[in-house]
Amino acid sequence: MATVNADNRGLRLAVRYGVLTLIALIFIFPLVFMVVSSLKPDFQLLSDTGSLRAFLPVGDVSFNNYAAAFDRAPVALFVFNSVFVTGATVLLSLFLCSLCAFSFVFLEWKGRGVLLSIILATLIIPFETIAIPLLLIVSKLPWIGLEGFEIGWLNSYRVQIIPWIADGLTIFLFVQYFRDLPNELIEASRVEGASWWQIYRRVVMPLAGPVLATAAILKFLVMYNQYLWPLIVVQQEEFRPVMVGLGYYFQLNPAWGEIMAYLTVITVPVLAFYLILQRAFIASIASTGVKG
Repeated sequence: MATVNADNRGLRLAVRYGVLTLIALIFIFPLVFMVVSSLKPDFQLLSDTGSLRAFLPVGDVSFNNYAAAFDRAPVALFVFNSVFVTGATVLLSLFLCSLCAFSFVFLEWKGRGVLLSIILATLIIPFETIAIPLLLIVSKLPWIGLEGFEIGWLNSYRVQIIPWIADGLTIFLFVQYFRDLPNELIEASRVEGASWWQIYRRVVMPLAGPVLATAAILKFLVMYNQYLWPLIVVQQEEFRPVMVGLGYYFQLNPAWGEIMAYLTVITVPVLAFYLILQRAFIASIASTGVKG
């Protein structure tokens, strides 16, 4: 009987891993197609799309598309701009949104429930409805920088960062996670004489690894894939992100090999960011919160 049960468990485990492997291959195929296509000239790329050769590095394979892609557009500059804007926004967003959520969960003040409801209600407002009003606002805002006082935020990094620091989804994620933390930790810290800032920095945030990883990945993907807002507020090439830079390859005749090479290059920061936070992200999915 024990042998039969062991065989059944082994069969179920094999089936489970087989299904997971199949799902993984389905998600990997687009990446494989992108990388392989970036190594082929356009005529071969298009002719191979109707067969399995599209996923195989066969035929006239070279790195010519990468050289042509870097010649056509300042790819390194676009990648730097996107990584800088995205990284700055993610860091500022995690800090400010976690502070906001901390005040909603642990501090007692009038109207916090109403204000939280208003913040969550902003999630249903599409960006297209506020794009023009937001553009009018940022075009008239003052700024004091290294070059002195100026009016307007257009054609800058700040116009791509500051409007997106706080958002309802990130605040909601932190609120839900903080609510699951045991109140005994907060009460004990208050009895010990800790200030609210010390509780936030030394008690709450060290336990917030899973939600930090989740919020960081979601924010990173949103910011790195920004297209409409940078297209509206950035006209100078030195501030353009990768998604706006993609338009360089669709002028006149699209160069599909160069497009695939460009997509491969700009995907690297996304994969690197995800791999860095992978363990904490998986923990956040598996975790149901810390219970007291």
